[in-house]
Parts: sequence; structure tokens; C-alpha cells
Amino acid sequence: MRIIRSLDDFPQHLRRGAVSIGNFDGVHVGHRKIVDRLAVHAAQFHGPTIVFTFDPHPARLLRPDAAPVPLTWTDRKAALLAEIGADAVIAYPTNRDLLELSAAAFFQSIVVEQLGAKAMVEGPNFYFGRGREGDTKHLRELCQRHEIALEIVEPSLQGQQLVSSSRIRQLIESGDVGAARRMLTQPYRIRGLVVHGDGRGDGLGYPTANLAGVDTLIPGYGIYAGRALVRDTWHWAAIHIGPSPTFGQQLPRIEAHLLDFDDSLYGLTVEIDFIEKLREIRKFENSNEFQRQLVRDLDATREILRKFHRGPEGIEQSND
Repeated sequence: MRIIRSLDDFPQHLRRGAVSIGNFDGVHVGHRKIVDRLAVHAAQFHGPTIVFTFDPHPARLLRPDAAPVPLTWTDRKAALLAEIGADAVIAYPTNRDLLELSAAAFFQSIVVEQLGAKAMVEGPNFYFGRGREGDTKHLRELCQRHEIALEIVEPSLQGQQLVSSSRIRQLIESGDVGAARRMLTQPYRIRGLVVHGDGRGDGLGYPTANLAGVDTLIPGYGIYAGRALVRDTWHWAAIHIGPSPTFGQQLPRIEAHLLDFDDSLYGLTVEIDFIEKLREIRKFENSNEFQRQLVRDLDATREILRKFHRGPEGIEQSND
């Protein structure tokens, strides 16, 4: 997958394709529908499927205090988009000059001149240009004027729930990573640097990797079943997010115990996928009661993860 961060000298073989513009945060099943339709249009013109995103999210400049915490980092987003069929991802540097372009000027500069688009695919809530002045009606008029095919894709539903990055963010914040996973194209993932903790897990015989520097949304407090990527190898894991009230530790932490793993992780960047939430955090009477619950948590983790056909390197549900 090629991530393009500038349209200067944009490659000719990536022009005259099908383009979708948006944030694509999280890369969910609604985004997959858009990329699927992009591929259909791109094939008609024998061109590429191009996803144009913004880095950072425009809200980080326009409303920094209200900007949403991202669900994906840029390289992860590009990899997910490649998995579902994007030929190239443009992570366009967001700046004031870009945000001040009118809808017509943005369309002319980006879509027509720099990308040479032959088709576009967007969702019904697409807005573009200064102050979000352009909507799908305006986009359709501009596409007709420049003989660019346009398809507006209806939103995706998961049961009765509308699939959106905002909804997924709410689910993750509440700890419902299972429901979020079913809306995403891959399980929800964070990454962080493994740092030294207080060594309590080692003393109990269940060492944990303490993660710091997480740059995406952290799931709500709780105990989770998931997997951890270490040196390009996946390992099943039980993850603790939040304080440790049993031991008087009130500062929240992200700690992962990798099942059947015995090696040092300090100083490594580890990626964590969340599969299901096991339980809420609670205070235990003593360390013995805490340790008994820890054993139950690890058993529950193994039981949950047995629902998946393959090992931790490939998540595939069987009876979720």
C-alpha cells in the first residue's frame, strides 16, 4: 500500500480513477461498501481506486477542543483500506489554506486538476469546502459539469444500528468492543510502548505489559479478551484498562497479559486488538481473592477466543 502525502507530481498511473473523499476513521463496514463501489467504477474506466483522507482530521484545526480522538493512526488506516480494495490512500496534510477553499475551488483543484477523477463515490452525509458549504447536491452538480460519474451510497446498518465512526467511538468508550468489532472491518486496535510498571503481575505469576503513549481512543475501563502483536507475531491476551482499586492504585493503566508467553517486552511497541469485554473492574477483599479472579479471567479469555476458527494471527468468527 502506498500512502501519498502530497499531490505534487501525482503519479500518472493513479489519475483517471474512482475517488472517495472522507476521514474514513476506523475503517468500518460502511467504508467497505464505498470502496467496493469504487472498485466497480474504477474497472469501468480501467483506473485505480483512490481514497483521499485528511491528516490530521480537519476538526483538529477548526475545533481542537472538540476534535474526536482518532480510532486509527494513518498507517493503520491505509493498511485497512488496502485490505478492502483501495489501490492508493492519500493522507493529505490538513492546513488552513485547504480548509479555506470554497467547495467549487476544492473540487476543481483536488478532484479535477490533481486527481483527474473519472468517478466519485460518497456517503449521503458528505460535505466539502469552506464551512462544509458543499453537500451531495452541490457535488452532483459539479460532477455533471465535469462529466464525472457519481454514486451516493446509502449508510450501512448493523442490526438496527447505523454504522458510523461516531457510533463506533461511543461503543468503544463504553467498553462494548464486541459490538464495535462487528461494525469494523477488523477488531479495534491500539498501540503503545511497553514501559515498566510496579511488577505486581510478576509477583503473582502473571506478568503484564504496561502500555504508554497510546495515540488513539482507549476503550472504557474493564477487563478484555484480545490479542497482542509482538515482533510480527500475534499472541492471545487478557487486557486490563483502568485503576487497580484492590491495591490502592487509582491512576488508570493499560496492562496486557499475553497467554503462554514468557519474554521481555520492555521498550517494544506492542499493538493490541480487542475482541470482547469480560467484566467491569472491581475491588477485591485481598490479593488472594484478586488472584482467584485473575485465573477465572484467563479461563474466560481462553473460552471466548475458542469461538474463533483461527489462531491469534487471523480473527475469524464461528459462533459470535
